[in-house]
This record gives sequence, structure tokens and C-alpha cells, in this order.
Amino acid sequence: MNPSELRASIPALDEVVYLNTGASAPLPRPVADAIQSFVARHGYDAPAGEGMYQCAFDAYDEAREAVAALVGATESEIALTQSTTDGINRIACASEWEPGDAIVTTDVEHSAGELPWRRLADLRGVDVRLVETDHGRLDPDDVAAVVDDDVRLVSLSATEWAYGCRLPVEAVADVAHDAGARLLVDAVQAVGARPVDVAEWGADFVAAAGHKWLLGPWGAGFLFVREGAEEWLTPRQIGYRSVAAYDDDGYEYKSGAQRLEVATTNPAPYAGLVTAIEHARDDGIAARTARIEELTGYLKSRLADGRLLSPRDFHSGLVTVAVDDPEGTVERLDEQGVKVRVIPSIDCVRASIHAFNTRDDVDRFVEGAGLAD
Repeated sequence: MNPSELRASIPALDEVVYLNTGASAPLPRPVADAIQSFVARHGYDAPAGEGMYQCAFDAYDEAREAVAALVGATESEIALTQSTTDGINRIACASEWEPGDAIVTTDVEHSAGELPWRRLADLRGVDVRLVETDHGRLDPDDVAAVVDDDVRLVSLSATEWAYGCRLPVEAVADVAHDAGARLLVDAVQAVGARPVDVAEWGADFVAAAGHKWLLGPWGAGFLFVREGAEEWLTPRQIGYRSVAAYDDDGYEYKSGAQRLEVATTNPAPYAGLVTAIEHARDDGIAARTARIEELTGYLKSRLADGRLLSPRDFHSGLVTVAVDDPEGTVERLDEQGVKVRVIPSIDCVRASIHAFNTRDDVDRFVEGAGLAD
């Protein structure tokens, strides 16, 4: 599917210029069709056939297989979640924390990578150490300066959401592991937008979801737990999907990431996620990245001096710009049929450029916002 075909498959683009994929993507028809087809099969056919539970279990298995292939993992290293925040919370709540333990994170994390640690500080007396970035740019040496023997976890985004900067995950992994700590990565702004290999990253845990750059549905998240790292976790919730076996004498957690799954969840979003991943891989993730790079480069070339807050060189499809009235600008663009968003933490406007966008979309944004050079 080339960019024109991808664009034609997304009904919302008939109505608006959509530049907000970093928040949530518009759904392509094949993904919606896959969800609707599964709902019908699960509700109409499975009761008289293999059974509704078996049908759901097959969908879960297929989703884990698709996610594993996408990120360079094994199926046993993938747990299905509802969102990135859900996945991060499962790690936060499954770890044993004591007063004096420390967590290191950055000053540009989304609430998904901030609130769980603040809660641990309140409940468990955990020391949360923030590493300052330079407009989203992170120096691994600054991480190393605050990582010591008390640090049990380092948490950061692969692509941070405010400025769209790629953070140096591999280098931070080395820093964390040298200190005996684990690394958790929020990858929701990376998966689908660029090739991701969790083994190359060296991460212990990676949380993401399908409703952004993968062009998938809401409710289909996933969590990578590196083989062996699950032994660091004691889940606070348990159900039939968590355990390998149980009887009157006790229970045994599953050996891999699936110990973090609990019980019955809606399988339909995962059917949509599988289709979204299949289309992304058929298009070629690298080809989508190249398209995003070309369009963001064009956008940056059109911005007047002093407007661009994101890096001039390519990091991601997230481009933040300075405007005098961010809220008013977003409202004005919305009236013109152009969808972008405000990033309140830095009081700017962010455009998200995906492979389905065009130069005309970029022009509509730049001219509608009064940003032309």
C-alpha cells in the first residue's frame, strides 16, 4: 500500500487535514473491517463452533505473535495490555519497592511515564530523580550522573512526546545495567513510525499501544518483558491468564510476560491491531519512516526563524512550533479543518506528520497558523 492508497483507506481524511497522529490516529477501513468481522465471528459463529473463549485465546495468541515480530521479541516476551499507561503501571505495581529505592526518569515524560512513579514516591517513599533535558535532547552522561546503587529502574521514552526528540535508549540501557538497574521504555511514539528492535535497545521492559503510529484501534496495548526480567516482578493482580497451573495447594505464574495478563478482555481490538501491524509491515516501516522524514523536512523548511522548537534534523514525525496563542491557534485551525494539538507543558502547538499526509496538508497547517517564512 503506497502513501496514496494508505490515505484513501482512511475515511476521516475526506473531511479534515489530520496532523494529530501523535495523540490518536484515524482508523483505516481494513482495520475497522477486521474488528467488525471478528466481533461477528466471536459473537455469531464461535458459540456454535470452537467456543467464545477459544476464539478469544486464538486472537490473543495471534496478536502476541504479530507484536513480537514487529519489535524483535519472542511471543513469550509479550503481554497484552489496554494501553501504554496500563503497561507501565503493570511494571510499577508488580515490583517490590522500599523507602530509599530510586527511579530515574526525564523531565519530558508523558503522564504515563510520570504519574506511576509519583504514586510510588507517595506510597512507598521511592526517590524519583528527574534528569533535565535540553528541549527534549537527553545526554546519557546526565543520566549516569544521577544513577547509583539505590536506583532500581530507569524509565524514559524512545521518542519523547513534547519536542519529538529521539532519546538515546541504547546508551541509557548501558548506564542502567552497569548500575544493576532495569530499563523501562515508553515506545508508543516510536512503534509504527520507525523500525523498533527491543533487543538492540537493550531494554528490560517496553510499553506501547497500537492507536498512534500503527494506525490501530484503541484498547490494544502491549508490553515487552525481556526473558528472565519477569522474575523481577511479583504481579499484584492474578487471574486465569496469569497462571500456568493452580490447585488447592497453590498456583504457579506463567514463566514469561503473560504472568502480567489477568483475565477476560475484549479480543476485538487485538484483531484490529494484527491487521494494522500487517499493513504497516507490508508497506515497510522503513518506507513509512522515509516518507515521514521527507514531509517533516518540508514542514521545517517552511517555518519562519524562531518558530521551530523541535530539532532541525530528523528525529520523528512530531514537530512543535512556537505561536503567540497556542489554544487560539488550534481553535482557528480546527475551524479550517486542520487537526493539531497544544502541548501544555511547553505552551506550543504540535503537528504530527504520518506517511498518509501530503505536502498540501503541511501547507494548510503552515498558512492557517500564520507560520510561513
